[in-house]
Amino acid sequence: MEILAAYDLTGSYRRAAELAGCDHHTVRRYVLLRGTGADPAARAERVKMIDVFMPKIEELVEESRGRIGADQVHKKLAAMGFTGTDRTTRRAVSAAKHSYASGHRRVHRPWIPEPGLWLQWDWGAGPRLDGRDTSLWCAWLAWSRYRVVIPVQDKTIPTIAACLDATFRILGGVPTYCLTDNERTVTTERIATLPVRNPDIVAIGRHYGTVVRTCRPYDPASKGGVENTVKIARRDLVPAEVNLRPAYASWGELEEACDAFTAQVNARLHRETRKIPAQALAQERQRLHLLPEIPYTAAFGQTRKVHDKEATIKVDEVRYSVPSTLAGQRVWVRYHGRDLVVIGIVDGTAVEVARHVRSTPGNPCIHDEHYPGSARGLQAARPTTAAEEEFLALGPGAEAWLSEAAASGVRLIATRMAEAVALAKLRGTGQVDRALGAAALAGRFAAADLRSILDHQAHHDAEAVARAGEEHSLQPGTGAWSGFGGHP
Repeated sequence: MEILAAYDLTGSYRRAAELAGCDHHTVRRYVLLRGTGADPAARAERVKMIDVFMPKIEELVEESRGRIGADQVHKKLAAMGFTGTDRTTRRAVSAAKHSYASGHRRVHRPWIPEPGLWLQWDWGAGPRLDGRDTSLWCAWLAWSRYRVVIPVQDKTIPTIAACLDATFRILGGVPTYCLTDNERTVTTERIATLPVRNPDIVAIGRHYGTVVRTCRPYDPASKGGVENTVKIARRDLVPAEVNLRPAYASWGELEEACDAFTAQVNARLHRETRKIPAQALAQERQRLHLLPEIPYTAAFGQTRKVHDKEATIKVDEVRYSVPSTLAGQRVWVRYHGRDLVVIGIVDGTAVEVARHVRSTPGNPCIHDEHYPGSARGLQAARPTTAAEEEFLALGPGAEAWLSEAAASGVRLIATRMAEAVALAKLRGTGQVDRALGAAALAGRFAAADLRSILDHQAHHDAEAVARAGEEHSLQPGTGAWSGFGGHP
């Protein structure tokens, strides 16, 4: 603009060049370009070696809908006589794809959800537990943005029924539609692009008064809300380097982590709605349908009654244990591969209460965790006095010490128990309980043994138990016998 302004002032190429500080040929070129209406800053297009092949490149991009790679294009052009480098081909393919995307860009109409209308669910890969893969059921209520994450061990129809029932009971109602992927459990096939629903999933929807819909095949953008839920859940719940979460020790620990995650994400302000999902759910719950009192159990399998006293069930002449809290109740059993899955009703919700490896008659499957508080083979300690209750309240180390001391015939056990309770008030309950556990393992029940162990643990590893090694044994060696039987 300075060059053109200088020319308009002086009317001379050379004088304008002196004012603008450039060559007079540059002034002449810009003045002539202004007269033709062209952009002075635009660069002139040069003839390129690949220009004669551009129609073929555009044809390949159009046929592949913009998915073909530059390497494949370069191979085809080389066969047609192109002698340029692959770098030139990549630039040409990139320009052709950009032009194709401009004319085929997909524009989404903003979706404004209505309260009580849509629920979306999807699956995410969960952490490995005990050498087995797990999955994360991720549900998302569209209007309130309320999320529910439930860990499961399979993705079968009974599991879907149980997860839907649990989700509906957490939400406090049933939405009108449920949107998900086109898996075999939901869509058996497609005819004329129309999805054919699985009869089992249709029956589940009818029981709860909802309609199961599916998105377009291979089109996750049509249910992006729940896709984000899966991404966030896997980022926070699956142990990885990005979240520094340690591996889960048990299935109960994974369930507690999912419950904590659900409570956390629903208690913070949502970025788009500027509402807290838990509070928005209270408003949306008024638009949800009533929830049936009885869960859908037709897909859970065969019914069994839990034994009143043993808390076991019998399937194909094999006895399996279930949690003792279900004694006398009805459960449902089914086989999934090599596993026997047991479904029960807990707090009005259908959940998986036990899973056993399929066994044979004469080999019952009994899990110790189904019988909390019961000892195996030994009589459990039960306090009958205030002093005994106070001692056993120190922890499992105190109970182990009492069991070993009673079995060893130790005298003055009550006096030792009172001393331990007094030391716990001075040294701390945790330290005394660990010391009692170490004393039980080492078999030390004398009067001063507990204080000695406490002093040792104060300066050494509290979990380590000191045991005498072979180098400190009082047994006489056999070195004196080495000469016998030898040759003179």
